[in-house]
Amino acid sequence: MNLSEIAKLMLDGDYRNRFRAEYYHLKVRLNNLKAVLKLWDENKLDFTPDCPRSIYTIQLRAMEEYLAVLEARARIENVNIDD
Repeated sequence: MNLSEIAKLMLDGDYRNRFRAEYYHLKVRLNNLKAVLKLWDENKLDFTPDCPRSIYTIQLRAMEEYLAVLEARARIENVNIDD
């Protein structure tokens, strides 16, 4: 799902669609962060990050935990989050 599709879900009146938007948006951001960190680890970044790598690792872990919470809620609340 792309960001423009996610944005439409964010504005939906049904909380389940807003929930899906939150989940999909987090997945996009998490995957993008993983891609940047992979490039960083391979010394292939085309910019110099301001924060140390360890800060981004903490952010990555927090995002992964948040994603797990959303997945648990989706199961409990019967919200389909399959792409």
